[in-house]
Amino acid sequence: MLFPRTILLLVFILAAVASPQKHFTTTDLQKLRWIEGTWRGTGDVEQPFFERYRFEKDSTLAVDSFEDEKLTKVTDTTRYELKDGEFGGGNEGFRWVATSIDDRSVSFAPVTKARNSFRFERESKDSWKAVLNWPATADKRARQRIYKMERWPPRSEVGDQRSEVRD
Repeated sequence: MLFPRTILLLVFILAAVASPQKHFTTTDLQKLRWIEGTWRGTGDVEQPFFERYRFEKDSTLAVDSFEDEKLTKVTDTTRYELKDGEFGGGNEGFRWVATSIDDRSVSFAPVTKARNSFRFERESKDSWKAVLNWPATADKRARQRIYKMERWPPRSEVGDQRSEVRD
């Protein structure tokens, strides 16, 4: 029976075309330097959350999550690493890989266990947003969450703290 094989081959070809493999380099990761720093996240959460984004090497972006705004206790660290042209990471068995990187954003697609995709989009020097999208399932509609990330502490507070130190 040739027909089922043809359909199966067509499905594989379409899947390959629909999700082409991206090959990233450390030069691409340099475009993400805007995300470095400590951020306060707000949005679809009861309380703000606090994260620090830092490059450990030219090929690794680490994201530290903190217990509160005091930034004294790290509760989790997620690493996104560039390996063999793939920039990806996650934790607890969940994994995402980057599908696009430019100087204003990075997009990730799910690979293992995860279902949602997400995108970090720069808005200004001191703010960006995280847009998370989940596809529809048999019992749930597609949904989206948007978190606003603002530099922490705000630059005005940093300036106030510096003037207090000089006084």
